[in-house]
Amino acid sequence: MALPQIALPAGYRWRTLTPDDQRLVTELDTWAFPTGHAHDDIDAAPSPLTWDRAIAIEAEGLDGLVALHASYPFAHFPVPGAELPTAGLTWVGVHPQHRRRGLLTAMINLHLARSTERGEALSALFAAEAPIYGRFGYGHAADDLRLEIPRGAALRDVPGAERHTIRIEVATREKHGALGDRLHHAAGAAPTGVPGINRPGWVTRETEELQAYWWADSPIYRDGRESRRIMIVELDGEPRGYVTFRRTLSWEAGGPRGRVHAGEVVALDAAAARALWGALLDLDLTNEVAPFVLPVDDAITHLLVDLRAAAPRTPDNVWVRLVDVAAALAGRQYAADVDVTLAVTDPRLPANAGVYRLQAEAFGPATVERVDPEFDAPELSLDVRELGAAYLGGKSLAALAAAGLVTEHRRPGQREGALARASTAFGWPVAPASSWVF
Repeated sequence: MALPQIALPAGYRWRTLTPDDQRLVTELDTWAFPTGHAHDDIDAAPSPLTWDRAIAIEAEGLDGLVALHASYPFAHFPVPGAELPTAGLTWVGVHPQHRRRGLLTAMINLHLARSTERGEALSALFAAEAPIYGRFGYGHAADDLRLEIPRGAALRDVPGAERHTIRIEVATREKHGALGDRLHHAAGAAPTGVPGINRPGWVTRETEELQAYWWADSPIYRDGRESRRIMIVELDGEPRGYVTFRRTLSWEAGGPRGRVHAGEVVALDAAAARALWGALLDLDLTNEVAPFVLPVDDAITHLLVDLRAAAPRTPDNVWVRLVDVAAALAGRQYAADVDVTLAVTDPRLPANAGVYRLQAEAFGPATVERVDPEFDAPELSLDVRELGAAYLGGKSLAALAAAGLVTEHRRPGQREGALARASTAFGWPVAPASSWVF
């Protein structure tokens, strides 16, 4: 497919990529994101890229690449109560010698144009640097939870947890890939056990490349830690959850001190979660468990008797950009009845700008139509960035309004309380989060 006509600064040109370009990609990536690993070691590990979605920039008279971006095809990206095709923007990098020349802007413009062509209503990403992507219309839509839990930390009891058993093995795709996919999908589809109440942002690894990359256990991923292990919790022989982890151990004058670096933590119910965390917090020769990215409402936040002692931190998780405002608004469910008119601005994608009337019953289908502001005056005004922040249900429109980023209009003849009603409807019973960084 020919690339959309997106202009580059003079002296630069687009370049499509294939697997044969792996070394060029590695060379650029290590300029954009410094590492101590050798290029040969990086190239020996599987690449996660979907190559026909990876586009680079070359400079006239120079060998190699000077910039790169790619995306993952998330056909089933979870949004509140539904799934939508989404472009997972990734591997965005510019060689330090070619910064501040408009290359990033051109790459984002190309990415959004290609997402539009493919019918992807959303784009989502993890931001290496938080200040970058807001100016391109991405909103900070979710946070995650980082903890440092002391070994043996007291947990509240959950009936039935004692009936579960634990097995611990070296993690391999051959043995655990299908099990992990099944449990991960089930945990995202109904994290509270209530059908239809899904976890927005709980994206799965949909491509063969992502699966191979995620399960690979190259030494370059270990950073001095052991090979990847997996702890599986079972009830009567049926897997009900898992956690991947790596340990480190140091021998000190006061005795051994070990750290459990937990990766993905998945449990299908409260009893399984209690059994899993109880076992993880009782590994020999350790003094601390450090899970990587947990939802901010993960069961452990309620199971820990002393959450404060785990030093909780909540960095940003997924950022969301509405590529097609009407399709995105109509493609999710809402937590309350809603009938509101929204004036949306979008300087980068002017086709999105306009006034939309959103109507939906709680947890039912939604309808969205463009309206003439002369006859349907907007009740709320906001930029597409703030719409992206609120879209997964983790950020409040009312809180954004308190920061001056959403405006409520109170005109004669209009109903009062549009902000409160819309803010309630855009919320969701479960906090959004991705369990892995893409």
